[in-house]
Amino acid sequence: MVRTVATVLPEGVELFELGVTIEVFGTPRHDLAEGWYDFKLVAAGPAPVTTAAGFTIDTPYGLEDLSGVARIIVPPILDGPYPAELLDALVREHERGAEIVSICTGAFALAEAGLLEGRRATTHWRRVTELQKYPGIEVDPNVLYIDEDGIATSAGAASGIDLCLHLVRKDHGAEVANSLARRLVVPPHRDGGQAQYIEQPIASPPDADLLNETLDWARANAADPITVEDMARQAAMSPRTFARRFRETTGTTPHQWLVLERVRLAQRMLETTDATIDWIAVDSGFGTATNMRLHFRRVVGVPPGTYRTSFRTSRVA
Repeated sequence: MVRTVATVLPEGVELFELGVTIEVFGTPRHDLAEGWYDFKLVAAGPAPVTTAAGFTIDTPYGLEDLSGVARIIVPPILDGPYPAELLDALVREHERGAEIVSICTGAFALAEAGLLEGRRATTHWRRVTELQKYPGIEVDPNVLYIDEDGIATSAGAASGIDLCLHLVRKDHGAEVANSLARRLVVPPHRDGGQAQYIEQPIASPPDADLLNETLDWARANAADPITVEDMARQAAMSPRTFARRFRETTGTTPHQWLVLERVRLAQRMLETTDATIDWIAVDSGFGTATNMRLHFRRVVGVPPGTYRTSFRTSRVA
């Protein structure tokens, strides 16, 4: 579990993305989880650092203080290249075992450092073409974030919130991440595979509200044995039209989305109840423990029993 987090401060750092990292990792939240993060702001050059808004931020920490930090976050900058000293530090600390995270166009620092070669990555959709010029990077423009093998990248500014909540979920479990999301008044979970909101030269379709209502209905009834056909019927569409509209809106299929919602429901029950795996499988809509274990391990990466041991809370129903 990650305990130490640092956000680096290059000259011209953008404030929204910087603020997200401070709000999520730098604000003490020991009431949500024991051992909240030890957070620091690290200047990528001489301090104080001038932000994109023109004012300065001072910090006692420099790049030498990244040693021992478990997660290092690179926010975007207004313009210009990232300093070579920062790129060298990112490579050095990743080789040591630190997790390297970028928000929005912070991905270009990771690309310049060579950390994205041979990997999947994303960035803001308006800068995708530029990132594709770096050799060896599989750039995916249609996702909110990617987290693989110690390197994580996110799309545009607001998707940095999604990535940070994903990292909290990975560290502390779904219940803590959901509680934090409620405090921030943001959706508790937008999966990394959800499509970016890319400009389209067409108006919003007339069935957009109906589709959103259907998603809310499906979330509320994820524990029931509902099917994609049931969702299409709720949206007053044919299954084929519903599947097409669903992918256009979310970037995934109705079936994949429903499985993810059921996995999240199972996570909450594993964390907060004494119910057996068989009971949770039924109550989360999977039907059988075998079916739940199959999908749970594919999505979360570990079996339900291992997850419960790692993220069990004291709030037992």
